[in-house]
Order: sequence, then structure tokens, then C-alpha cells
Amino acid sequence: MKRNVVLCLLTLLSVQVFAQKQSQVVDKIVAVVGKNVILQSDVENQYMQYRLQGGAEGSYQSLHCEILESLLFQKLMLNQAEMDSLTIEDDVVDAEMTRRISGYMAGFGSQEKMEAYFGKTMPEIKDELRPIIKDGMLQEQVMAKIIENVVVTPSEVKSFYKSMPQDSIPMVSPEYEIAQIVKRPPVSIDEKLEVKDRLYQIRKRILSGESSFSTMAILYSEDPGSARKGGELGLTGKGEWAPAFETAAFNLREGEISEVIETEFGFHIIQLIERRDDMVNCRHILLTAKVPVEALEKAKNELDSVAALIHSGEMTFDEACKKFSDDDTKNNGGYILNPATAGNRISVTDLQELEQYPQYAEFKNLAFVISRLEEGEFSDPVPMYTKESQDAYRIVMVKKKVVAHRANLTDDYNLIQSWALEQKKQQAREKWIREKANKAYIRIDENFADCEFNFDWTQK
Repeated sequence: MKRNVVLCLLTLLSVQVFAQKQSQVVDKIVAVVGKNVILQSDVENQYMQYRLQGGAEGSYQSLHCEILESLLFQKLMLNQAEMDSLTIEDDVVDAEMTRRISGYMAGFGSQEKMEAYFGKTMPEIKDELRPIIKDGMLQEQVMAKIIENVVVTPSEVKSFYKSMPQDSIPMVSPEYEIAQIVKRPPVSIDEKLEVKDRLYQIRKRILSGESSFSTMAILYSEDPGSARKGGELGLTGKGEWAPAFETAAFNLREGEISEVIETEFGFHIIQLIERRDDMVNCRHILLTAKVPVEALEKAKNELDSVAALIHSGEMTFDEACKKFSDDDTKNNGGYILNPATAGNRISVTDLQELEQYPQYAEFKNLAFVISRLEEGEFSDPVPMYTKESQDAYRIVMVKKKVVAHRANLTDDYNLIQSWALEQKKQQAREKWIREKANKAYIRIDENFADCEFNFDWTQK
């Protein structure tokens, strides 16, 4: 079945830099859109990347045709960006480039390994990546303008749903609407001071030469991701760390160790290993102030009392949430939102995936808790971690349990609305392509004359 690759925006952006290592193509121009050219190597590089990622559907020729059409769409957007005089500031491009390179280097483990793999120096990689990122950001601006006024009305959502063949309406996995009442015992000032003092003592031992920073990080740091590497975080650009941590790290000289820094994650000391252009590599040691056991026990007992009020009928769950919960969710009825959709519905699969990530500490063990509850039931007080990975307790209620079913307007309106909106956006993109392709100068090499494109790119 032919895929509509032309409307899959910017799956490339940075791939071209790295694909060049793998492919040696005798280059020639295979298409022109306005002032923008598409080279044979552009098509071959994307084809190679598709195959490396496991893509196998379609013949060699059909895949090349689809890739070329995708590139024609991208170049048509660049042509429009030029006509509309759209610009991207250099510092914005450089910031995005730094962010991406940080991600690439994290995968390779070091800048040296990355440079060795691609056979290029970091400045060479940046020189090749910079125009690709800039073009991509311009294309995103054009795309945003194409769909900026696309909305769907309730009647359009209903019409969209009615137009779907019944046997092709997707199945929706079991989902839950979950609410919580949270008691977050505060960390005492004394505990914070004790942790800061411990970190100062560790810093003092490092500065005196008693032990190295990396050894102390392995022994004492509570950041499991970096502790086993001696606290090393790897080359990182701005915008990746907590503001206070970033400010301290970027103001250090090589080898220098910071004072104790407090962030939402705890207390840190930082050592700058090296600075390369606008990136730094640091070590850090993290210690966190713990909630006292007595405070946790008190929080649990308070929630036992709250649960008794709800069971007795003296107070509803919603009323108790508003009165007793210490969490921000009390402002929306205690509902736990799905980070992916910002909606109330979430599946067990989503919960199990979220709990793997430290930034979603509050989702840990939630799937296990709700699996034992029926709709309308709530749990006994159970331990939890807050977003800041602090210990707390909560009561969890299953507000609604939606079994696996075919999507319908009653239970899944928001989901169907998103499908209808995406269809309307695609129609807007297709309309835009037909209109702009008919006005732009477009030439395609005769070797692609037999391609069955989705759009007539050269008809005027």
C-alpha cells in the first residue's frame, strides 16, 4: 500500500550529516523548487536511513519516488519561507544545534567517539548540521502557518465519526480516570542543614586532596545515573539542567569545584571537567534531604483519618481532596493528568512506561495500586514519591474505569476530535501543496518521470 510520505514532515533534519558517512553517491540535481535544489545524494541518504531503521515496505523505485516527493514538499516550504521573508536568528539555531549534539554525544559516550565514528571534527559536524537545522526550523514556521487556523467543530467531529466504517473504528485500550489525596510531609530545616553540612564536608575532603571528586561521587552521590561514572554528566549545552545548577556549572573554571547548590532535586557540588565551545562537561555529587520517618508516619495516620471520613459518608472524596490534599492536583479535583495528552484518561501501559523515568517519579507503583481497585473504590494510604522524588503518602481513587472498546463519541470524544482535527490539518496541507506547487518553478529529473506521485508537481 502506498504511504503518504509527502506529509510526514521533517523526519530527517539532522540525519543527512550522519548519513553522508555511509554513502558515496555520484551527485547530480534531480529536482529544483524555486531556488532550492534536491540532489541524488539527498534521496539516497534518506533511502539508506530508512533501510537502516528497518523499513522494508515498497520497491527500490517506489521508495525513491516517495522520498523525492517528501523532499519536494520540504523544498516547497523553504521556497515559501523565502517568499514570506521568514528568518531564524543565528543564536536560536545554535541553541537547537547544541541541544541535539548533546543528545548525540550522550549516545556515543564522548565527543571523541562521535568524531571518530563520523570521521569529522566537531566544527565540521556543526557546519554541516547548522543549515539543516535552520531549514527545518523555517519549514516548521511555514507548516505552522498552513494549519494555524484549522479547528474542528462538534458537528464536524460527529460527521467524521459517522463517516468511519464501523469495522475500521480503532479499539481503545482500557483506561482509567484517577484522583488522589496527597500528604506531603515537609523536609525539616534541620534535615536540610544536616545534608548541606555533609556535602560541605565532602567538598572539604576533596579540596584537601584526601580523595578525588569522582571517588567521592561513586561513594556518596545519590544520583544513580551519574554516580557509577564518578558523577560525570557528559558534554551538555545550556537549557538541559535546572537553572541554578546550570548557572553554577557554566561559571566554573576547569577543575574548579562549586559551592553547595540547591535545586528541586536536592543539594549538589559541581566540578567542571572541561569546556568545549558552548558546552561543558561536569561531575556532580547529589545529596537529598529525607523526610523523617516520624513525619511520614504522621502523614499516613492523617490519611487514615481522611479515609474514615469518606467511608462514613461525612465527606466526599472530592471534598476531602480539596480540604486535605497537599498536592497541586487538589485544584482540579485531585485528577492525575496524562502527561502525553494533558487529559484525565490514562492506561496501565502508559503508567508502566512513565514510572521508568525519574522525572515522572509520582507515577511509580500507580499501575499496581489501581489494578486492585474497581470503579468508585479508593485505596488505603500508600507510599509515593513526589515530582521532586520526596517521600509522601496518598490515597488513590479510580474515578472511572473504561474497558477496552471501539472508540465512541460518548467515551472517547477527545480522542475522536484529535483524529478529526488531524484529518482536517492533512487536508489543509494537501490544499496548500496543490496551490503552491501550481505557482512555483518546479523541475524534476526524467529518471523520476515514471513516479506515481500523490500530487502533480509540474502542472501549470
